[in-house]
Amino acid sequence: MSVDLGRLLGSVGAVLLDFDGPVCSIFAGYPAPLVAAELVDVLRQHDVDLTPDLASEPDPLEVLRRTGATGDRGVTRAVEDALRAAERLAAESAEPTPYGREVIVAARQAGLAVAVVSNNSAEAVSAYLAAHRLAGHVSPVVGRAYAEPSRMKPHPEPILQAVRALGMAPGRCVLVGDSLSDIDGARSAGVRAIGYANRPPKAAAFRDAGADVVINSMGTIASVLIDMQPL
Repeated sequence: MSVDLGRLLGSVGAVLLDFDGPVCSIFAGYPAPLVAAELVDVLRQHDVDLTPDLASEPDPLEVLRRTGATGDRGVTRAVEDALRAAERLAAESAEPTPYGREVIVAARQAGLAVAVVSNNSAEAVSAYLAAHRLAGHVSPVVGRAYAEPSRMKPHPEPILQAVRALGMAPGRCVLVGDSLSDIDGARSAGVRAIGYANRPPKAAAFRDAGADVVINSMGTIASVLIDMQPL
């Protein structure tokens, strides 16, 4: 059941942010389909038999996920290494999400902890945060487990890793994410969930998946957090 955003944020001690979406568009300058094609080339170099749909897969994380599902650890590590290098480069041209920075700063000023929980690599996330002078506001940064794509969200472990690092009960944390994997992962971890519907069709899907609140702008969260700051 949907709850009021102000009541939700007033009842938690930490805001967990997905990275690609709520904070920035990591592949804005280095398009995800190009990265995915480069990962497919890595598979070809390792003589992997490619199905037509994998050969044309536009999502680099999905290429990694499907590679991991084959059980070939060596190939999975090769794709992981190539993706990490690409993400680190992509972070340099990532496009900030409108009001993403304001959410981070306002949350800290309102006395809330802020963490990032991402299916991207922690190195890429940390590089972006440092470049945008946000690193001091965000801790911990939990990224993708190395060469273990089955542990990416919606698996609850990365979310619970952040919760444990913060020393809070899961119910005292809220995850803001722009994908169903975020909502499903949050529910599995016992964490509250805000669905960021940066494209209108996502809103109904987030509600159906059990998001506590659905928003279409990070500015909505920023406004509430600013109102929560002590006078």
